[in-house]
Amino acid sequence: MFRPGNRLTLLENGASYFPALLEALDGARQEIHLESYIFEPDDTGRAVLDALIRAARRDVRVHMLLDGFGCRDFPPEIAEKLAAAGVQLMFFRPEPSFLLRFRRHRLRRMHRKIVLIDARIAFVGGINVIDDRTGQPLRGRQPAHRYDYAVRMEGPVLVDVWQAVRRLWWLVRWSRIGHRPGLGRDPQPDAHAIGTQPAAFLVRDNLRNRRAIESAYLDAIRAAREEILIANAYFLPGRRFRQALIQAARRGVRVVLLMQGATDHRLYLLAAQALYGHFLENGVEIHEYRASYLHAKVATVDEDWSTVGSSNIDPFSLVMAREGNVFVRDCRFTDELRRSLHQAIRERARPLHARLWRRQPWYRRAASWAVYGLVRLAAGLVGYAGLN
Repeated sequence: MFRPGNRLTLLENGASYFPALLEALDGARQEIHLESYIFEPDDTGRAVLDALIRAARRDVRVHMLLDGFGCRDFPPEIAEKLAAAGVQLMFFRPEPSFLLRFRRHRLRRMHRKIVLIDARIAFVGGINVIDDRTGQPLRGRQPAHRYDYAVRMEGPVLVDVWQAVRRLWWLVRWSRIGHRPGLGRDPQPDAHAIGTQPAAFLVRDNLRNRRAIESAYLDAIRAAREEILIANAYFLPGRRFRQALIQAARRGVRVVLLMQGATDHRLYLLAAQALYGHFLENGVEIHEYRASYLHAKVATVDEDWSTVGSSNIDPFSLVMAREGNVFVRDCRFTDELRRSLHQAIRERARPLHARLWRRQPWYRRAASWAVYGLVRLAAGLVGYAGLN
């Protein structure tokens, strides 16, 4: 459901995101909810930790919810320091022995990246709490900023963000203490208009919202008239999603995919590349981002539809993980995101061509399809073979 009257600010990369986040954290007066899949105690993470501790010491209620697998190495001494300052820290499905004892439910991760402050400012996107210049050097040089986006939000859409973070905190706490906890004295979000931009916040979970984010994408793709532009770090769409993109291209819509060119998950990139030939042969443009690691999960459709969030277009995000995306129906916001993506395509990406792609060695194509098959098989083995 789109709520009118919001004020949205697009933030590109950690260089824009973290200064805005730290400023908002230092302005908190009542309550902070922070959710993150990864929270690395590097220079960036410690700056955020210091801001959370400062907030707790001035009697702001601080709730941190980190994923138990993404943050499985979170230092105990930092957890103790947070507790001493009054910060409430919990882990979603803590998995100290994930690699030793496999269970299907252990793939159901909390992949959201959300910060809600005083129920009046929220940050939603794909940016984990980690220095985005860290990582392996690319081609012998230090990588540029990991390419990603987030949105700073104010306005009525925060009603949905507030409900989502509050509910998940309540559920995780319930699972830990064994009985239903009280919901406390949380500040109520102000539903009055503060801007002019319509926005919707959608989550993906394993109950009522299993297909919410995917369905929002498909509705926009099927209604597209001019251009579909998707930048996604882990792009392994199911049959319905692939068909929607190809059908759009066949009816004259320009369909552009910005994919990873450099990755720290090589096998996953090989799996994604198995689909490239089919897309290229059916008129879909593909560009590989080469300047650094691409971590974005964003899209624009035509002139007034866009999304920024945590959800990849792959089986693990779309049917297993808890995700959160903001969807926007606004020409100004969409144009800003589209311009940013097109600039990245022009300056930092390499186009792929169907004719050259067909010339790849047979063993490379075979490797891609083999890994693709393994990924799909893995999804099936954990009980999600019905992906389509």
